[in-house]
Amino acid sequence: MPVKVSVVVPVYNPGPYIEDCVASLLRQSLPPEEFEVLFVDDGSTDATAARLDALAAEHPHIRVVHQENSGWSGKPRNVGIEASRGEFVMFVDTDDHLGDEALERMYEYGVAHKADVIVGKMAGKGRPVPVELFRRNHPYATVDNAPLIDSLTPHKMLRRSFLERTGLRFPEGRRRLEDHVFITEAYLRADNVSVLSDYVCYYHVKREDATNAGIQRFEPAGYFKNLREALDVVERYTEPGPLRDKLLRRWLRVELVERMSGPRLLALPDDYRRELFREMHALVLERFGPGVAAGLRPGGRIVSALIRDDRYDDLVAYAEWESGVRPEAAPTGVEWQDGTLRVRFSAEFTDADGPLAVRPDGPRPPADGTPADLAEAVSWLATAAADGFEQATADLILRDRETAASFFQPVAVTRERVAAGDGRTRLVLRGTATVDPATAAGGAPLHSGLWDAYVRVGLGGWTKECRLGPAPARGLALPPAGMVAAGRLVLPYWTRQYRDLSLDVDRAVRSLGLHRLTPADAAVSDTEVLTVALPLYVPDTTEVLVRLEDGASHRSVDRASVLTPANGARSLLEVRLPVPLLRNAGWRAALVLPRDGGQERALGLPLLLKVGRRPGAVEVTPTAPPGLPQRLLRAARRVLGAVLKKTTGKV
Repeated sequence: MPVKVSVVVPVYNPGPYIEDCVASLLRQSLPPEEFEVLFVDDGSTDATAARLDALAAEHPHIRVVHQENSGWSGKPRNVGIEASRGEFVMFVDTDDHLGDEALERMYEYGVAHKADVIVGKMAGKGRPVPVELFRRNHPYATVDNAPLIDSLTPHKMLRRSFLERTGLRFPEGRRRLEDHVFITEAYLRADNVSVLSDYVCYYHVKREDATNAGIQRFEPAGYFKNLREALDVVERYTEPGPLRDKLLRRWLRVELVERMSGPRLLALPDDYRRELFREMHALVLERFGPGVAAGLRPGGRIVSALIRDDRYDDLVAYAEWESGVRPEAAPTGVEWQDGTLRVRFSAEFTDADGPLAVRPDGPRPPADGTPADLAEAVSWLATAAADGFEQATADLILRDRETAASFFQPVAVTRERVAAGDGRTRLVLRGTATVDPATAAGGAPLHSGLWDAYVRVGLGGWTKECRLGPAPARGLALPPAGMVAAGRLVLPYWTRQYRDLSLDVDRAVRSLGLHRLTPADAAVSDTEVLTVALPLYVPDTTEVLVRLEDGASHRSVDRASVLTPANGARSLLEVRLPVPLLRNAGWRAALVLPRDGGQERALGLPLLLKVGRRPGAVEVTPTAPPGLPQRLLRAARRVLGAVLKKTTGKV
């Protein structure tokens, strides 16, 4: 069978950090006979060579190439390209791992759209990844109609015939930014680039020992020499004008301005940041004309101008002020409505003095000027924020706490100017997000786990994220768990330490509140129908099972039941009891939820059905003795077990 994808993995002394990568490659939904993995061992001196050879002996679709150390990743990737047999080539690093369906989805997406380059959605675990690029799918992306240039890491899938036709290869030797040179040229020469954003294909991971090659401190002169080679590629394949300026702006913004801004600059030793500054000053004068900086946001233009004009001390002063500017987002309402969770919030920027207040009639920043001092810079930014307020944005993002997979949710935004006194105005964004658990993960249901809510605020010169919270100590109630999206239980909750909004999907049991049910919440009718009021939201009548189990005989009886909405925040469970089968026994009840793939989840109810011998003799009692909470009963059992073990050696 023809090989669809060749996965090329450069390897050098990864130690145990390669295991997640290996496991994700072995879990791929693409059948093993349809892809191959090429590990190129670049002269590892640890146990990696033996580990890879053992993998290859066990799995026919895994091959290993051993070579002398070349010093960086370029040559191993090129060796992998030469050895590959697939229709496409995918580059993966040992620190990272793939989503289980990544190869299959990226391959099918690339074939469907005749793409030479496929960019799969990324999630960053401790490492930054593009956000705006993956807001939606871009089947036909270019550097002009999509923010492709924001993603220059090599972790893409490329058509092998495209690589052969163009002769495109990575620069070799010990050097930085070889991926920038390679990927930039790929974007500019490809017939089509497709961006897949509705599934997380690649997890970009920061190692616990923080020794990833890409995040180590670099030697400035060599780094910016290599950066110039990426700029050379842009100039080779574009004409002077707006598009070239737009592309060059990426390096000015990311590699210079962002490094010289806020906490990122202040965290560096003074001697090292001065060395960076000298190299950047020379680079700005040499390669970035006025049209490049003019397209930056106001804050970026200020930093770029300070670098250009060799004003290091003013740059540090600006960074110290900017490090205190951050967004705050406060939840104002959370409720279930029509099967979706509606999340209302307000958001604005703050600085050290509180909410950021602006003077709408202040001086406006020039396209190519430098502020005289910090006060003028702050005034320019405030006026720019006021001028652009009608275009300000506020997005709600759900981020999986374990994997860092992030998904934008639909938000309706209004903008309000609030008087702050002394002729100043606060710029407040108010949003209502609609979270549909059935489609919130890029069109797919939210998977089991904890999902944290972030608000991404774009205003004036900044786009920054913050957690949605803290919630007020009083006055903002949360709705109960919702049984939505094919039987999933979605529980909104405030985090314990900071009272930020998060969603628990299919993990909470006790937090659902079922343990607080009492016999007063249940009733048995004359027609032997058990009705229980549950703290669960359901959008429509939902079929479930009720499982009754006799604790003495361990017999169980399943009965088809329904949950119906009641009072918006609760539901009624109704089940017809097969009393003749239940007589003369006590039965514990559990709610059994339907799940995808035929699986089920049983939630115990703290109710005991005592069914007598005579017809109609059904009593609902607590499963624990009256007045004794379940937590105290469990604690008593633990204490008793410890005593028995200490005295008898048995429990």
